Amino acid sequence: MNSMNDITDSPLGVYQKRKAVFPKQVDGPFRRFKWLVMAVTLTIYWVTPWIRWDRGPHAPDQAVLIDLANRRFFMFSIEIWPHEFYYVAGLLIMAGVGLFLVTSAVGRAWCGYACPQTVWTDLFQHVERFLDGDRNAQIRLDRAPWTASKVWKRMRKWAVWLLISFATGGAWIFYFADAPTLQHAFWTGQAPFVAYGTTFVLTMTTFILGGFMREQVCIYMCPWPRIQAAMTDEKSLIVTYKHWRGEPRSHGKKRAASDEAHFGDCIDCLQCVQVCPTGIDIREGPQIGCITCALCIDACDKVMDQIDRPRGLIDYATELDCEREMRGEAPVPAIRRLLRPRTLVYFGLWCAIGVAMLFALGTRARIDIAANADRNPEYVRLSDGSIRNAWLIKLRNMENRPREMTIALEGLPGARMWKESDTRESAARSITVEVPADQVLKEHIYVVAPAAGSAREDFAFTVQAGGDGGEKARDAESFVRPEESE
Repeated sequence: MNSMNDITDSPLGVYQKRKAVFPKQVDGPFRRFKWLVMAVTLTIYWVTPWIRWDRGPHAPDQAVLIDLANRRFFMFSIEIWPHEFYYVAGLLIMAGVGLFLVTSAVGRAWCGYACPQTVWTDLFQHVERFLDGDRNAQIRLDRAPWTASKVWKRMRKWAVWLLISFATGGAWIFYFADAPTLQHAFWTGQAPFVAYGTTFVLTMTTFILGGFMREQVCIYMCPWPRIQAAMTDEKSLIVTYKHWRGEPRSHGKKRAASDEAHFGDCIDCLQCVQVCPTGIDIREGPQIGCITCALCIDACDKVMDQIDRPRGLIDYATELDCEREMRGEAPVPAIRRLLRPRTLVYFGLWCAIGVAMLFALGTRARIDIAANADRNPEYVRLSDGSIRNAWLIKLRNMENRPREMTIALEGLPGARMWKESDTRESAARSITVEVPADQVLKEHIYVVAPAAGSAREDFAFTVQAGGDGGEKARDAESFVRPEESE
């Protein structure tokens, strides 16, 4: 009990209050690269649902579509059906292995440049900088009392954030239905409730995570920094402060020539801290809060130019390269750093999964059959003594044109079958039906066989599209007879 009182009475308390981060604007090659990645990723996200792709008259013409109503996924010329979900699983595995590959090669490049949280937070910060001014102006506004002017500036900024968030949530629903049709239905109040609910939830999560929680998502909520911490080693590329160059620090850009021998290159200008979107000090060493966006490199290089010192006090480097540089040796060539066992294993695994999926896509059959036997009753004895079983047959046509398919019996001598819509007089060893484009046709089929035979006799339904050279598929089943017929 006393220990609990000691904790609650301590100056820090149980939880530390968040310190607002106001990143400073910076220019440099890494900042410009972030601009490029932001433009590309946002364009892909907002434009992709509007790209058209001609699949013929019987299939949707949206290039990327997650058709939940018909349980299909379209990506340009690729169409994935529910029974082919292993392709989606393969894509997810490739994405995971790809993250491992990127981390082993260039560190947390995903976090620093392409992660949705990074991209939208960066966009929100630019809006804030445009409306409220750079770092110092934002700090003054944050500390100012709540006057009418501050309320107006806050409402103006939040309104823009909400518009961006609404565009983000609204764009997501277009991946699940025809975009032009859903857009018209959305604005006329005719869209399904789930469309409005999804848009609201994604709007608010984008608004809150990108506008207010920002670095907290990266430091506390996201599991990837912890996973990466277990994956990095002395050969991993990270943003590094070269302490042997920077220490001991001096203060101010103007230093006497005699001071050069006593101080390092770091002048403690705090530019690296002020431009950091998560508010960390990279000079304290590797940290979970570092997303390796390299903006601190841009800021530090600019300062080094101003004081006539070599660039690279803060740089992308591995631990081994840093040790080599301390000894005055040249760093390991980039190609050798990339072509190491870990990256080669990840790259080989990633390629193997991709090649296997491409091979499976190229050789997969565009026809399928599934039979479900009636269980109540399992069999019926007809007046002539023969035994009848019934099945619900599902024929899947995975092409965007209607196809004629022939169902036949494989095995089960003396057996014949007919559709529920026909009469027993039309019974034969095969039945021909037409299956519509991109659909599953269901047919209730009766199969009759002589009473003589085993209680459970194996056979198969086969289906063939078109002529003799068409695609084939089969489904193994068992014909059930009463025990006394053995």
